Order: sequence, then structure tokens, then C-alpha cells
Amino acid sequence: QIALYIWQKGEGPHLTPVPEFCTDDVNSNKVDHCATTFSNFLPLCGEPVKKEDVFVAVKTCQKFHGDRIPVVKQTWEREAARIEYYSDDADTSIPTIDLGVPNTDRGHCGKTFAILERFLNHSFPRTPWLVIVDDDTLISIFRLRKLLSCYDPNEPVFLGERYGYGLGTGGYSYITGGGGMVFSRIAVQKLLASKCRCYSMDAPDDMVLGMCFSGLGIPITHSPLFHQARPMDYPKDYLSHQIPVSFHKHWNIDPVKVYFTWLAPNTEESHNGKKVEYNREDL
Repeated sequence: QIALYIWQKGEGPHLTPVPEFCTDDVNSNKVDHCATTFSNFLPLCGEPVKKEDVFVAVKTCQKFHGDRIPVVKQTWEREAARIEYYSDDADTSIPTIDLGVPNTDRGHCGKTFAILERFLNHSFPRTPWLVIVDDDTLISIFRLRKLLSCYDPNEPVFLGERYGYGLGTGGYSYITGGGGMVFSRIAVQKLLASKCRCYSMDAPDDMVLGMCFSGLGIPITHSPLFHQARPMDYPKDYLSHQIPVSFHKHWNIDPVKVYFTWLAPNTEESHNGKKVEYNREDL
């Protein structure tokens, strides 16, 4: 908004680039020429949450079993101690669990609420944290466990990348699903104890959840480390200031490269017995 105000539809003053105002890391070899630098770090407020305290639910469907699920298994699945795949078809080779909810082309509200019910009543009943991701979400469970050390699982927590709907006219905030939605168990308990449910099976699950939590007076907790899109969809300097937790979508990218470049515990990882190192500029 400030930039548009200064720009004045092309009639305003031109901006002056000053290379000394750098967006380089404090350890960069350019630091001696920078008036500004930054250091990025992952929030850590104590010991990382235990692997067994995070349950991961992956939403998928039969048509994506052959291309998206193998990516999950090649990348971040190994970081998750407790993970289940939910689909419209029970495939023992993955394996997937058929929740009895037909796949929809649009929103997946029915499937998501079925996952919440299963988490609360059937899946590791004392696990304090639930993460729901899409089958084309790339996520670092290793980093998420560090981030969750900053939150109290005994409080109703709904965490991820916050979007807004109609905020100027009495709308609500919501956690966008593609980047991953994180719930404390108590948040799921409060949600399911309420009467707030999907207005249709194919309603947008993330927006319905935002509406429900808003009605319950439970605030959305935003973290810029979750991302609804791919690395290439963000300004390079924006991403250089953070250690990301997730990205979303496989369109026109190599998702395995994206994971090992941006999200793996180290920027160099051994993959299929070979050491790989990727340039973030290409992704």
C-alpha cells in the first residue's frame, strides 16, 4: 500500500536502489559492504517436540496415489513417527485408509472432518499435535517439531499460514490448507464438541475451519514459515529471511529437488546413495 501511494500511478518519485542495504546473511562474504544484514533462525523455545507427539494426516485420492505419494515417501515421510494416508480407496501398498468419504473435485471439508474425528477417537488418542497436509505438500517435520516447542499443547492452538476472508466486513481468518494445518488436541476437542460442521461435503475445509474457530473465539496463529505455494512463487529476498517449514504444489517443478534444497534437515542430503546439492536460485 505504501509503494502504491508513493508510485501515484507513475507520477510519483522514482525509487532509488541502494546496494548497501543488503538482504544478505550475516555470514555472507558481502557483509563488509552492507549497511544492513540479517540472521535467520528457527524459533526454538525449549526442547523440540518429540516425534511421537506429532501425528501427520495426509489427504490424498486414488488418482494421485501413483505420482504424489511416492514423492512423500522419497522426502519427508521418514521424519514422521506417526503418519496415515487418507483416501477414497484403500490401497494396501501405501497403505491408505478409506474414510468412506467420496473424493470431491473442489473442497474437502467432509474428508477433513472425518480425519479430525478419527484423530480424536481412534488414532493415538493421547498424541497432543495433529498436522493435516495435502499429498502435494512438502513439509519439514523436523523443523515443525522445533517450532511447536513455542506453543502449549494444553491450549487450543490452530497454526499455519493465515489468510483472510471478508475481514473488512465482519469476515474471519483461516489457515490455508496447502501449507499444512496444525492443531493441538484440545483445539480439535473444542471444535468437534461444537455444532460447527461443513455446510457441504465439498466446502473448502480450511475456510470452514477458520469460520468455526472464529465462532468459538479461538484465534488463528499465523506463521510465515508455512507456504501455500512453491518457492519460485515468492520473492527471493523474502525467503532468504526465513527457514521455511513447508511449501505446496508440484506444478512445473521437481518436488524432490525442492524438498532437499529448502526443507531437508541439511542443505546437502544423501539421496539414493548419492550426495546432492541444489541451487536455490533455480527453484
